[in-house]
Amino acid sequence: MHRLLKAVVISSIAVGPFAIAPVLADYDHDRVRQLRATGQILALETIIANHRHRHPGDQLLEAELEFEQGRYVYELKMLGSDGVVREFEYNARSGELWRVERDR
Repeated sequence: MHRLLKAVVISSIAVGPFAIAPVLADYDHDRVRQLRATGQILALETIIANHRHRHPGDQLLEAELEFEQGRYVYELKMLGSDGVVREFEYNARSGELWRVERDR
């Protein structure tokens, strides 16, 4: 059940940089609602909005909610205005940025 939560989001360039359409795989909606209702995770929309505030030129390519090392983590794959794809890992409970990796 550690990797039960996974959502892939694809940004839609034709509609605009803030429009996203979720594509779901191995995703338990009820579990995510329960985690949000009990304050265990923030809404994905909150994480994305906070990221865009700090990095306004980034485009969302993919987002995942995972359970790693006993905690929930949002992983956002973003295309920067410099053309580089980076993966940002956020604490799903606090929204704190944990790690940034350049995609290979």
